[in-house]
Amino acid sequence: MKENKIKKPISPYSYVLISLIVLINSLSAQPNRYEAISTQSLHNFSDLQNLNSDRPGIDLFRQSHLRKSIFRSSDMSDSLNVRLVGRWANGPCYAVAVQDSIAYFGNGAYLEIADFSDPASPVELGKTLVPGPILYVTVSGNYAYVADGDAGLRVIDVSSTSNPYEVGFFATESYANCVVVNNNYAYIADGWHGLQVIDITIPTSPQEVGFIDIGDNASSLAISGNYVYIANGDAGLKIIDVSNPSIPQEVGFFNTKGNARSVAGSSNYAYVADKYNGLRVIDVSNPSSPQEVGFFDTGNEANGVAVSDNYAFVADMYTGLRVIDVSSPSAPQEVGFFDTGNKAYSVIVKDDYAYVADSDAGLRVIDVSNPSAPQEIGFFDKGSNVNEVAVIGNYAYVANESAGLCVIDVSSPSTPLEIGCCDTRAAQSVVVSSNYAYVADGHDGLRVIDVSNPSAPQEVGFFDTGYAQGVAVNGNYAYVADSDAGLRVIDLSNLSNPQEVGFFDTGYAQGVAVSGNYAFVAAKYTGLRVIDVSNPGTPLEIGFYDTDGYAKAVKVHGNYAYVADGLGGLRVIDVSSPENPQEVGSFDT
Repeated sequence: MKENKIKKPISPYSYVLISLIVLINSLSAQPNRYEAISTQSLHNFSDLQNLNSDRPGIDLFRQSHLRKSIFRSSDMSDSLNVRLVGRWANGPCYAVAVQDSIAYFGNGAYLEIADFSDPASPVELGKTLVPGPILYVTVSGNYAYVADGDAGLRVIDVSSTSNPYEVGFFATESYANCVVVNNNYAYIADGWHGLQVIDITIPTSPQEVGFIDIGDNASSLAISGNYVYIANGDAGLKIIDVSNPSIPQEVGFFNTKGNARSVAGSSNYAYVADKYNGLRVIDVSNPSSPQEVGFFDTGNEANGVAVSDNYAFVADMYTGLRVIDVSSPSAPQEVGFFDTGNKAYSVIVKDDYAYVADSDAGLRVIDVSNPSAPQEIGFFDKGSNVNEVAVIGNYAYVANESAGLCVIDVSSPSTPLEIGCCDTRAAQSVVVSSNYAYVADGHDGLRVIDVSNPSAPQEVGFFDTGYAQGVAVNGNYAYVADSDAGLRVIDLSNLSNPQEVGFFDTGYAQGVAVSGNYAFVAAKYTGLRVIDVSNPGTPLEIGFYDTDGYAKAVKVHGNYAYVADGLGGLRVIDVSSPENPQEVGSFDT
C-alpha cells in the first residue's frame, strides 16, 4: 500500500533556532566568515539517555534548569540581551489524544491537530506552540490539557481546531509527565513531586487544590472511579484515593520490580508498562491490597499501554506496537505486533485504530480491527532530528539526520522557510565556505554540496572517511572528526574528487574546529586534543586537556576553545599556548 502523509517542513528543535537567531545577528557584520553551532553544544541527549532512558521526561528533567531560563516565562520576554523572534519547535512525538476523528499530538513543542477521518490521508487543521516538548495531552470539552515537562500544565483552547491558542497554565513543582482530566479536576503526574490535583473549573485560571508526595517519579496515571493509579517508576504502582480531591490519600501499592512507566485501568485490573519487565497485570479489586495476577515479556522497553476490550496495546520502544490478549488476565498472550519504525513511546486506542506516538517517526495510525494482523494505514511525519546548523547571510544550512542538508531562508527570522534540500544519508555536521557546504555524513563520510543556488543544492563530490561526525574547513583542506578513526585531513583542491592526505589517531573524534595552524578535536573520552596541521600531510598532536565529561563538540574564538562536554557542561579552555591548554571557566548546563 502506498503510504500517505502530510508534507511538512523540516524540524529543528526549538533550541537550535534560538541559537540560530543569535548567530544571524552575530554574523551579520562578518558575511564572509562561516560558522556552525551544534545542538550537542546545547543539550547532549545521548549521554542523558545512557544515564537514564526511562522516559523522555526524565531525560529532559536532567537539563531542565537550562531550558527553564529560556522557556519558563509565558511571554517570552527579553533576557540577557537576547530576544526570541522566531523558532521551529518541531521534534519528537511523545503523546497523542483522539476525540472523534481528530488527533491532538505532540510535535516537539507544537500541539498539532489533524483530521484522521481518512487515516490514510490525514489533514492538518492547526497547531500552537507551548514552551517545551509535549509529554502528554488529554482533551476535555473545548480544551486540551498538555503536560509540558518543566513548563507545567498548559491549557489550550481548541474550540476552533484551526486556531488553537493557550488560555491558561499552571507551574507545577517538578516535571509534568502526564495529565488526566476528570470532572473539574486535572490530575498531574508531576515527577518527583508526586500527584498534583488542579481545579480547572475556570480553565484560564487553574488552581492547585491538593497534592501528595508518593516518592520516586510519577510518570503516568489513570483514573477509575475514586482512584488514581500512578506508574511511579522504580516504586511501581501506587493507588491514590481522590474521593476528596483536596486530600488525596495513598491506599495501596504494588512493587512491579521493573520501572513503571505507564498505566491503564479496566474494570478490576491495572495494566502497567514496566519497562524491561514488560506488561504487568495487577488485580486492584481491593485497592488496599493490589496483587499481580499475570505478566507478559514484551521483548524491549514497555513505555506505554492502552486497553480496549480484551486487548492490551503496548508501545514497546524499538519493537513498536505489541498486541496482547488479556481476556485471561492470569495468562496474557501476544497475538500480533507492528514495527512502527522508531521508538514507540505511547499509544491510545479508539474504535479500530491504535495511534502510536513514535518519537522521530511521528504519529503512526495502526488498524487493529484484526488484532492478530495490525496494519499501518496512515501517519503524520513530524520531521526528524537536526544535529547542526550553519548560517551565512540570509540562509541557514541544516544538517538533518534524516532529510540531509536543508537550506532555510531566514531573511525573516520570525518566519523561517525551507527552500531547498539535498538528500544525504545521515547528516551529522555542516560548515559552509564560499559556495559550498561540507557535510559530515556519518557512514557516508564527507559530502561536498554546491549551494551557489540555495534552492537547488547539488552534491559535487565526496570522500568516504569511515564515520564522519564533525567537519571544519580551512583553505583547501577539510578536517573531519571521524569517530574511531580520529582526525582525517582531506584535500579539497579538486572538489569533485577530494582526497585524504593525512590523519591522526586522536581517539574517538566527535567534533573539530580549526584556527590558524591548529585543529582542535573534541575526542569524547580523552577531552580536547590540539593538533598541529601546519603540514596537513603529517598532523601532529602538541597538546591536550582532559575535560571532566565526554567532549562532544568544540568551537574556537580568539584564544579560547569552547567544549560541549556532555554531562560536564560547557568547558572554556585557554589555548593561547596550544602546547599547554588550560581550563579557565565552565558552566553546568
